[in-house]
Amino acid sequence: MTSLVTGASGFVGSHVARLLVARGEQPRMLTRRTSDLRAVQDLPVGRIEGDLLDIPSLRAALEGVRWVFHVAADYRLWSRNPEEIYRNNVEGTRNLLKAAREAGVERFVYTSTVGTIAVPRPGALPNEQTEARLDEMIGHYKRSKFLAEQEARRAAREGLPVVIVNPTTPVGPGDWKPTPTGRIIVDFLNGRTPGYVDTGLNIVDVEDVAEGHLLAAERGRAGERYLLGGKNMTLREIFETLARFIGQPAPRWRVPHAVALAAGYVESGVSSLLGREPRIPLEGVRMAKHKMFADCSKAAHELGFRPRPAEEALQRAAQWYMENGYVSRRLPKDSLARP
Repeated sequence: MTSLVTGASGFVGSHVARLLVARGEQPRMLTRRTSDLRAVQDLPVGRIEGDLLDIPSLRAALEGVRWVFHVAADYRLWSRNPEEIYRNNVEGTRNLLKAAREAGVERFVYTSTVGTIAVPRPGALPNEQTEARLDEMIGHYKRSKFLAEQEARRAAREGLPVVIVNPTTPVGPGDWKPTPTGRIIVDFLNGRTPGYVDTGLNIVDVEDVAEGHLLAAERGRAGERYLLGGKNMTLREIFETLARFIGQPAPRWRVPHAVALAAGYVESGVSSLLGREPRIPLEGVRMAKHKMFADCSKAAHELGFRPRPAEEALQRAAQWYMENGYVSRRLPKDSLARP
């Protein structure tokens, strides 16, 4: 069987490609000429050079393909030109869906995000039945992913066998970029986190998220969404978990949201003058006002999704950053034990 993985050079996509190889496949990946291939350089995968905005390259990439894993996304909380994010995430997804329909693929797994589901609502935790609105999406990235998910859901209604997965907050090895969440972990490990804001994330291991993609392809129902998540944790709990692993105190100062927002505005202004990406993106601060908690039980019941403990996922992430030069200090030997 031939599978196409978009975003295979990225964090989640590389683990999807790696898992397919481990199962005996030689998947095909769509990459740009400028893609950083460190995450997959050791894998026997076919490479098609192209772009989600280039229809002919999509048709070439889909020739003979049965399964598509559309993991690629423009994941940025800041951009000089936000229209790029919408073109890559919305128009690119629409193009690939159309090309996949023409190619007659048997299964199309679209990687969305928890952000299209986990919106503030009274009562129970948000789940796949939660129908958010575009005006509830904070920032260009979330809005673009919301619109792209709507494209995937529309294609499913029109008959394309699309299954949507909504990863929560993946952490673990292979975060070369690193992701915005990875930067939070790296900053903490480097001692650059004097305080924390009252927010929360659902933590899940990236390799388990990759496994969830394959489970969705094998067992998922077309047109359905599946949250691929682990444990709901406050940011303070995340830092305390990491602190136990490395013997570094967790920050005790809770930063009021208004202070964090003010710092974001100042950093944004300075960054605009200097022409660089802000270290405190305003979108990230605004997102932090709401805990991204969710009920992820549907994937367990329907797909058999069983992620490892979130504490272990955080440990694996910290260890990988340490071993790959992102952190100046080393993990103590006893921190490498299973949590």
